[in-house]
Amino acid sequence: MAQQIIELYREKLRCSICLQLLKDPVTIPCGHSYCMTCIETCWNEKETHSCPQCRQTFKSQPVLVKNIILGELVEDLKAGLTSASSGHAYAGPGDVACDFCSGRKRKASKSCLVCMASYCEHHLQPHYNVAPLKKHKLINDASKLQENFCPRHDEVMKIFCCTDQQCICFLCLMDEHKDHVTVSAAAERAEKQKDLETNRQNVQQRIQDREKDVKVLQEEVEAISLSTDKALRQSAKMFKDLISLIEKKSSEVKQKIRSKQKSEQNRVKELQEKIEQEIRDLR
Repeated sequence: MAQQIIELYREKLRCSICLQLLKDPVTIPCGHSYCMTCIETCWNEKETHSCPQCRQTFKSQPVLVKNIILGELVEDLKAGLTSASSGHAYAGPGDVACDFCSGRKRKASKSCLVCMASYCEHHLQPHYNVAPLKKHKLINDASKLQENFCPRHDEVMKIFCCTDQQCICFLCLMDEHKDHVTVSAAAERAEKQKDLETNRQNVQQRIQDREKDVKVLQEEVEAISLSTDKALRQSAKMFKDLISLIEKKSSEVKQKIRSKQKSEQNRVKELQEKIEQEIRDLR
């Protein structure tokens, strides 16, 4: 049924010019849709601008704007075609086959860690629809399921040997691991996950602490920058005031020197005139 729907949409989303799925779809005023490149090429080769399907003619070439919704539908259809083709592929050499296919087996897309079996997309559907099966743990890499089987006895390894730090099956427990300390693999997994969560929280706390340290250092850098700017402004003002004061004192000193110069010049000039007068009187 799903395949029929995909085929139906593929026909609906096909460009009538190139007969392929629409690429950069545009819808012209009459309502028909084409690939942007196809309709542009079609119109550039003709003097008139008309719809290749209904033949409706337009006075001027319509402005072509990409139909976003159609574009998204085409992308969704491509994704559906890819999923459908991969989901119904038959298992080849090196592939994990579906445990429930009869006859020629399809390639498994997921494995269930509870059922300890691999499924193709078709036989996987009950795990999506049946309430009890929805709780099962599915993994994408079907090849990893084999890691849960004992390489020696080909039994599921549901026991963890604390002595040898490895997972074992019940046959191993009765043989070489007979007197070892063991727990269920699920219990060990839960303990490991608990330890991992504790470590994750510790690492997260360390990250938060270091982020706080970085923030404090950033604030210190900003404080140093503000203090430096303030010191620069104060020193600039101080030197400006000092220069202004020096210039003022320099002007005052120059004024006093000029005043003294003028006074001395007048005194000397008066003395000169007096002596010259005495000389004239003596003659």
